Amino acid sequence: MPKGLLGDYDATELERQYNPRVFTPNAEDLIDLAEELSADYLKRAGKVLPDIAYGPSAAEGLNLFLPDNPQNAPVELYIHGGYWRARDKDDFGFMAEPIVNAGGICAVVNYALCPIVTLDEIVRQMRAATAWLHHNIADHGGDPNRIQVTGHSAGGHLTAMVMATDWPEFEDGLPADLVKSAIPASGVFEIKPIIGTSVQDAVKLDSVSAERNSPLRQPIANKGVMAVTVGGAESEEFKQQSKAYTEYARAQGLTVEHFEIPGKNHFSILTDTTAPDYALSEARLRLMGLT
Repeated sequence: MPKGLLGDYDATELERQYNPRVFTPNAEDLIDLAEELSADYLKRAGKVLPDIAYGPSAAEGLNLFLPDNPQNAPVELYIHGGYWRARDKDDFGFMAEPIVNAGGICAVVNYALCPIVTLDEIVRQMRAATAWLHHNIADHGGDPNRIQVTGHSAGGHLTAMVMATDWPEFEDGLPADLVKSAIPASGVFEIKPIIGTSVQDAVKLDSVSAERNSPLRQPIANKGVMAVTVGGAESEEFKQQSKAYTEYARAQGLTVEHFEIPGKNHFSILTDTTAPDYALSEARLRLMGLT
């Protein structure tokens, strides 16, 4: 039987535990809501620089959301979810709103999708996007020494893989602590269980590539502070993934907080982003020094 972090499952239950569209009754409505929130915010947002290239392929682009007259503002790279096989940066522009309202910069990033590319390539692209911010954000009023990476679902996994980056090895001259803070939300950090789900049809992992791309099996080279979060109404496996990664990061000497957001499922954990005192937004702003 396929294995999860909490035990063995039959194929149906493993799919339920690891496929939020199956586990969450109103998943499609919440996916649509996120797109509506993004379209609405784009109409209201001030300065937005769309489709800035951070790499050579058409998929390697980001939307930069800026406050009025930023000067050495902290910057967040936001990495969207979609299980490495779906969604787009334009679906998640609403995630920039609390950052921009507080005076920060938010770069909502795209990446190529499986099966067109491998997960290895997606990880490389996210590392390249982070390095691009370090090199270029000062031109837009940002502080290259105050970079935060936040991601949800597949983006939570990619956030953790960014934190596993040995930056001087990735590119000569980059500082080892390039990322100062990170918030992986609702992520999968041991990805071997994915091999037994329908996601495998697109991601096409084997045991070697799954180990190479599992944050729980890679040293955390970038020693920034972290907040690891998950919805209280997510599957038990998703909640255990976040707990396990928190313990793993703490064992490597990182300062890590862990919190579940009561009542939130895998999708609604995002859609209250602009609500007053919302836990995820509060953590994002606090770790960026914006509160």
